Amino acid sequence: MRRNASVLVIDDEEIMREILETLLAREGYSVRLAASGAEGLDLARNLPFDAVILDVMMPGMDGLQVLDELRKIDEELPAIMITAFASMENAITAMKKGAFDYITKPFKNDEVLIVLRNAVERRRLVAENVALKQNLQARYHRFSGIIGKSSRMKQVFDLIIQAAPSRSTILITGESGTGKELVARAIHTNSPRADKSFVTVNSGNLPPDLLESTLFGHVKGAFTGAVYPKKGLFDLADKGSIFFDEIGNVPLETQAKLLRVMQEREFMRLGGMETIRVDVRIIAATNVDLKREMEDGRFREDLFYRLHVISVVLPSLRERKDDIPLLVQHFLEKYGEENARVNIELAPEALDLLMEHDWPGNVRELENVIERAVVLSTGCRIGPDLIPEHVRRTPSFQACFASSRRH
Repeated sequence: MRRNASVLVIDDEEIMREILETLLAREGYSVRLAASGAEGLDLARNLPFDAVILDVMMPGMDGLQVLDELRKIDEELPAIMITAFASMENAITAMKKGAFDYITKPFKNDEVLIVLRNAVERRRLVAENVALKQNLQARYHRFSGIIGKSSRMKQVFDLIIQAAPSRSTILITGESGTGKELVARAIHTNSPRADKSFVTVNSGNLPPDLLESTLFGHVKGAFTGAVYPKKGLFDLADKGSIFFDEIGNVPLETQAKLLRVMQEREFMRLGGMETIRVDVRIIAATNVDLKREMEDGRFREDLFYRLHVISVVLPSLRERKDDIPLLVQHFLEKYGEENARVNIELAPEALDLLMEHDWPGNVRELENVIERAVVLSTGCRIGPDLIPEHVRRTPSFQACFASSRRH
């Protein structure tokens, strides 16, 4: 039994109110009394209750009418109806209207307590379920910039939540434009390192010497032009996270030094002899098949297995088309605000075009399409004419369009 639960008793008979108050108070319940339906509704509007015990037969507003109004105030508030045995039809009607249960007069004390205990327990479970749903919704919105509520994205969100608190290396795989850097940032943001640096490395844009200097720093005279000593990105990321975008583009000679940092948590600056220790969480991403790269000799096997401790696989947009309307709304709001276009919306037929397209460029391509449409629109409604031709020419949509023209 739940102690200190709050119960509202609505009954026009004073003796019945007193009997129930004495019984329930003795069991540890907090009890409020009302002599009429109107008085009971006033209490229900102003105070929280875990259950209501409500007489069916009352002058003025009867119990069934009060039940209807109670459900408008709090649909989940369990109501226990008190009815005379001769009016069982009213009890059945009350159950159909959403009453939790009923008890008949004259009742036994134990019967009242059992039914009330069950009602209060149901109230508790409903409240916990609501809180759980709210927590889950908050959980799935903790990732700034990652939009999605499909089952595939919820799996990604769950994995982020599980993996973020650890110090394990994470490999994010997925096609270009799926949001790998956003996931990396979400992992960092939800980790104990959130208040430290998140450093991004564009792995394939630099020659090996310059990449190593960028990562590990260099000493004076390490190479032509190294007039001053310089710290690298690993120094900046100490106690934080470092994100290698497109790790498959890192040259083999740099891969060996990266492996040492992961294994030993130490490195040497380019041209230097001093060992420098760091505490850095490594997150890497790739849109290529690293196993195939290993087989072709372009990626170290030992580095692959060091990176592949926890793998996050991002679905392509064509694999989660249920998220397209949500993404479209997000981008409409984003670029509507940037371009001073308030309340701009997408016509249903334009959304149909977007739903038919396979999006080889994934979310990035969709974002570009919406930004273009917002910038070029002259009204508050974006129609199919503002959708780029390559999207409008989606084969399945063209077939459907041709069929509709014939009819």
